Amino acid sequence: MRPLRYSINVTLDGCCDHRAIIPDEDLHHHATEFLAQADALLFGRVTYELMEAGWRHPAPPGARPAWMEPFAQTIDRAKKYVVSSTLPRVDWNAELVRGDLATAVRQLKEMPGRGVAVGGVTLPRALAELGLIDEYEIIVHPRIAGHGPKLFAGLSKPIDLKLVSQLELRSGAVAMRYEVLRFVEAQDP
Repeated sequence: MRPLRYSINVTLDGCCDHRAIIPDEDLHHHATEFLAQADALLFGRVTYELMEAGWRHPAPPGARPAWMEPFAQTIDRAKKYVVSSTLPRVDWNAELVRGDLATAVRQLKEMPGRGVAVGGVTLPRALAELGLIDEYEIIVHPRIAGHGPKLFAGLSKPIDLKLVSQLELRSGAVAMRYEVLRFVEAQDP
């Protein structure tokens, strides 16, 4: 079964608004490596539309620095699944996911391959609630935003994690990767 991996950038005070961080070459290189670990990307409607607007090829000449191109190329050619009940159709190497979220995501995870990467805020909260995320990567940036959406607001129960790696980027941001601790309930013989 391929793992479902979640990655998100947050400020020190937990703001996960993408406009609150300062992207740089090092961060884009790290994000490209994260995406390359997956066979597929899983997005909600908002994240899909945001990514498509920013990264779909071809970009107008001079639209972004050359160091962003490896990320742009990686996300552009990746297979994408979009969870949405409002979009009538998708393209950009994507297909819609409809119906029961838990069933659909379990089917994606059961497909052979290296993994599924998910981003955004709302969809990952729903996936966390269902216990479907296997790894969390939280990239904490050295900035206090003082506003914005917070990660996992409204989650009904705690999720226990084990730190498996951390990487300090040149900007001072720290990428921390966690695996979910899955506790097996004792059963009577």
